[in-house]
Amino acid sequence: MESEPLNLENDAMEFDMDSAEEEEDNLNASGVDLGQQCSSSDLEPYEGMEFESEQAARIFYNSYARRVGFGTRVSAYRRSRRDNSISTRQLVCSKEGFNPRPDNGAQHKPKRQRIVSRVGCKAHLTVKKQTSGKWAITKFIKDHNHELVPPDQVHLIRSHRHVSGPARSLIDTLQAAGLGATGVMSVLIKQSGGVNNVGFTKVDCQNYMNQSRQRTLGSGAHYIFEYLKQKQAEDPDFFYAVQDGSSGNIFWADSTSRKNYSYFGDTVTFDTTYRTHRYRVPFAPFIGVNHHCQPVLFGCALLLNESESSFIWLFENWLAAMSGCHPISITSDHDRIIRSAILDVFPGTRHRFCKSNIFRETQERLSHSLQSFPTFEAEFQKCVNLTETIAEFELCWGSLLGRYNLIDDEWLQSMYDARQHWVPVYLRDTFFGDTSIAKTSDSTSSFFDGYIDASTNIHILMSQYEKATASRHEKEVKAEYDTINIAPILKTPSPMEKQAANIYTREIFFMFQQELMETLAYPATVINDAGSDVIYQVVKFGEDHKVHYVQYNVVEKKASCSCQLFDFSGILCRHILAVFRVKNVLRLLSHYVLKRWTRKAKSEVVLDEDKLGLPSSHNDSFTDRFEKLSLEATNYVKEGVDSKSVYLVAMDALCEASKKVAAAMCSTPAQPLSQDMNKEKEFNLNGNQTDCDDPSLLSQDEKIKELTTAMVYATETCEAYRAKLLSILREMEEQRLRISLKVQSMRLNRIT
Repeated sequence: MESEPLNLENDAMEFDMDSAEEEEDNLNASGVDLGQQCSSSDLEPYEGMEFESEQAARIFYNSYARRVGFGTRVSAYRRSRRDNSISTRQLVCSKEGFNPRPDNGAQHKPKRQRIVSRVGCKAHLTVKKQTSGKWAITKFIKDHNHELVPPDQVHLIRSHRHVSGPARSLIDTLQAAGLGATGVMSVLIKQSGGVNNVGFTKVDCQNYMNQSRQRTLGSGAHYIFEYLKQKQAEDPDFFYAVQDGSSGNIFWADSTSRKNYSYFGDTVTFDTTYRTHRYRVPFAPFIGVNHHCQPVLFGCALLLNESESSFIWLFENWLAAMSGCHPISITSDHDRIIRSAILDVFPGTRHRFCKSNIFRETQERLSHSLQSFPTFEAEFQKCVNLTETIAEFELCWGSLLGRYNLIDDEWLQSMYDARQHWVPVYLRDTFFGDTSIAKTSDSTSSFFDGYIDASTNIHILMSQYEKATASRHEKEVKAEYDTINIAPILKTPSPMEKQAANIYTREIFFMFQQELMETLAYPATVINDAGSDVIYQVVKFGEDHKVHYVQYNVVEKKASCSCQLFDFSGILCRHILAVFRVKNVLRLLSHYVLKRWTRKAKSEVVLDEDKLGLPSSHNDSFTDRFEKLSLEATNYVKEGVDSKSVYLVAMDALCEASKKVAAAMCSTPAQPLSQDMNKEKEFNLNGNQTDCDDPSLLSQDEKIKELTTAMVYATETCEAYRAKLLSILREMEEQRLRISLKVQSMRLNRIT
């Protein structure tokens, strides 16, 4: 990648901010999740460490600086000669360089002497954009030429101070009640368990309160209102509402957003990333996820008032725009006021806190502990993400806090009290549209990423809004085109995989295909087959400690798994699919296909057996008849051997049934071919009726009927043998895998 030389100007100018320090204050307010990028061994930067974006690298370095005890600043950068984008970025210690020397010849002396804050520290980190699109550390200098700040004072460093979303809501409420900065800080200190846990100083609080008094649309109000009126005139389905004139909140939703909600409104994310004070506009979109796993817009708001009553007003108007249809689930920031408003407006909706935001808050609240115990953060995330039962989580949580002496931490206790709103193991029984339960981040990719940043003001907001919606529409069109015109590569001869490829969008099919492929390593064993509900134990080869249980109803062909992936994401898990392999269930039934994930998600078509390529209930396939009859026969045998008298009755009934079956087979109606022959028998080519009593014609028809019946019987017999052969081949493959794993285990034991 061709690049220009390093430019030493601070990039804060590019974001149109007052100073570099203002950008430093807001690094932690970003919505970037670092959980997947930094494990316990990555807490200290090293050359070669990769990040998803430049912003992720900056947040990581600032988080590292907080633990060590110094501030950070964004310094030099280099642009690409190809597209003029930033390709290299240097992040430095806040004491890098030197303060400018005063000009003795200047006519006007500064009113106050500036504090000398820079001492030429060489500690820095350089990241460079790779061809893959990721950013990697190319240089890291660790040592400083000054003393580091102790943990109890690190909250005073500029780059580690910011007023978080929950704190802003509380400040707004207390300010509305008449409290000044001193009173507000007293409440915050008490609530946080100490001044060093608040995250900002009294001066920051006072500055925010001063800005809050001035947070109105100002000169942009007229432009916004005119824009909304114009849109409503152009589109009768365009909805907007304004609270209390120009000083209140504003909400709008265009016809596309309202229509998208009718397709994908089962789960919603209320994204308040942009209300943090690093952004100029307090913008808050309602976002969902479409059938291509892309973010989709359900409406937007400008939050000029963050009181509980204002959030209630907003949610009520949004619900009215969505025809009063409540979502199944909603995800929001961890905020007491938002939670209260959601409970008031959506009493039957499952509310979840954004897990990635809680992880970021953990870094802020427990900075001292993270410095003392570098491995705590990774273990904390593992406890939250990877525990699979409530009992396992409770045990892991208690053990974790005990090992790190954090049992008495008030913030952790408050998060434990709210665990049912953010820990995945408590939320698996509800649909959230996440395609993996154990994802480090549960936040939906923001619809407006790349379109709204720190430089976006109220005058350009609407143009960026239109650009974002147009871009997202084009991406959906591209995904739709790929789904229709690019057939996915099938990896098995399974009819179910072929069926899924024709039903699902490409993105969803690949997720289903992955689950289907995993079944090869997951044998299913019956542990309870009493009655129509059979319990299977499903365990991956070599991981006997991870057991999942599947309950399968053999009559209704319905299954439920202890992992609850289908309930949470709407995609069948590998454990249920493993049971389907054992039971020769070769096709997906309609109750296992969520329309919102299919190609027909935005149509009015009702998915039934015909639309899914399944035999209808009145014309079952041979495989269905074979399975049902086999089940009844097995139950009959179990009951018939209880005693000698019952056995004799069962044998007599079986002999009688055998005679009836033989008689039915002899009188099986001929297939369409013979029916056509019968029609030819009745009319000759000239339309005259033939002699139906001709012995030669009757003899010929009987022979055709007999041969057709024999052919049908032979075909069904072959299909039965084929099903049995597939079952035997699967058992052989599973046995081969077991033997292979045992051999590998013996070799490892021999080596060790």
